[in-house]
Amino acid sequence: MNLHLPESLARLRPRRRGIATVHAELRDGIVPAGDRMAKTTDLGPQEAPSRNYRTVALIIACAMFMENLDATVLATALPTMARDFGVRAPEMSVALTSYLLALAIFIPASGTMADRFGAKPVFRTAIIIFVLGSIACGLSPNLPMMTAARFFQGMGGAMMMPVGRLVLLRSVAKRDMVSALSWLIMPALIGPILGPPVGGFIVTYLDWRWIFWLNLPIGILGVVLVGRFIADIRAEVTHPFDRPGFFLSAISLGCLLAGLEAGSRSGASALTLALVLIGLVAGAFYLRHARHAAHPILDITLMRLPTFRLSVIGGSLTRITQGAQPFLLPLMMQLGFGMSAAQSGTITVATAIGSFGMKSMAQRILRRFGFRSSLMVIGALSALSYAICAFFRPGWPVPAIFAVLVVSGFLMSFNFTAYNTIAYDEVDKSRMSAATSFYATFQQLMLSLGICIAATALHTAMRIGGRMTPDFGDFSAAFLTVTLISLSAIFVNARFDRNAGAEISGRPARQG
Repeated sequence: MNLHLPESLARLRPRRRGIATVHAELRDGIVPAGDRMAKTTDLGPQEAPSRNYRTVALIIACAMFMENLDATVLATALPTMARDFGVRAPEMSVALTSYLLALAIFIPASGTMADRFGAKPVFRTAIIIFVLGSIACGLSPNLPMMTAARFFQGMGGAMMMPVGRLVLLRSVAKRDMVSALSWLIMPALIGPILGPPVGGFIVTYLDWRWIFWLNLPIGILGVVLVGRFIADIRAEVTHPFDRPGFFLSAISLGCLLAGLEAGSRSGASALTLALVLIGLVAGAFYLRHARHAAHPILDITLMRLPTFRLSVIGGSLTRITQGAQPFLLPLMMQLGFGMSAAQSGTITVATAIGSFGMKSMAQRILRRFGFRSSLMVIGALSALSYAICAFFRPGWPVPAIFAVLVVSGFLMSFNFTAYNTIAYDEVDKSRMSAATSFYATFQQLMLSLGICIAATALHTAMRIGGRMTPDFGDFSAAFLTVTLISLSAIFVNARFDRNAGAEISGRPARQG
């Protein structure tokens, strides 16, 4: 009896792939489900192929979807939560800033953690911590407990975004970078689109605590997808963790944000001064440390790269408004216009719809006009469009308000796509983890600062007018304050080289 044993065994052998093919698949961030071999690859400064970046981006976007949904739903629910906690609505800003405070403290460590322990386990652990923090938020009986739970939740969020972006940036060629980041951001924008109406529905017809229960199934799905498809990407060479730098940066950023948040509330001037002073001193010590450390946790030498430096500065100014807007708009709609949370949510969703619409056009705009011209014109228009919100009154037709917010979201979305892309134009692959940590730290710091500045302007206007609750004039002062700051980014954008990002955008470099 002839069993043809060699042929049978041949059919049982897995399909053979060359070493180059396996390495390319790992660099793309995709590991076939059937592979149970080690999935770790060391990435150097070489250019990685990007054929599978869309799949990687969609998986990473699951985590961003959860994070953005949580933030936008919570903003809609702040007035209701304030009533349940027995505090004034503006005081609920601490529930937003405590989360962003955790991001500012722990994001600097994200790049080193990903290099030492692998992007895959760090990213998966971050999702788990975020979900556990969501459970704690849902069980919080008062504002102090909510603040602590949000801080813990932010520890997970601090690793999710920069590590996820690092995985994608290491899996994409420069020519595909705009498209890759758009693929990453587009699914994540579904969170802000669904957030306001979902938050309004939950607050009006259920209980605000369901806001946090929604993260459980999304987080479980994210953990499964990361375990199945994301490669364990690490740096070729790992460096010792910069413990002194981490503690100094944590003290500096934490105290500065806490001081600014305290300054946004009445009766905290001494505390504000003490916290800001400690933050500045710790920051000065960190800068001294970073100049002598071999591998500082925040590599300030990245600021020597012109496109990175200008993107950090211009993007920081622009994000002041972006951080303030989700805090101010729901409060104005509910306290000023007398809308329910559900009604407020159906209007504030307009900015997310506008953001979603821009993603398919960003590449064409950049190819046609380049980064410098596009950021100068659209940056100014986006700040001015948000300034119009200062003049919203009950006499305005709802469709007009909705249209203004759609345009504002459309324009602001372009700014962030452009800034997030041009920042890495001159960054070598070997420094990508340091760059993503540095950039994400300032990104979250400015979003936090936007909330603090908006809350401070709102409280200041209320004190000047002798009011316990804000009126339209107070909201106008807050909106104009943050938009004027963002408008100043036009002077930074003008300093970009006319050919900056030409390879990324596909625009031919011009002489002269």
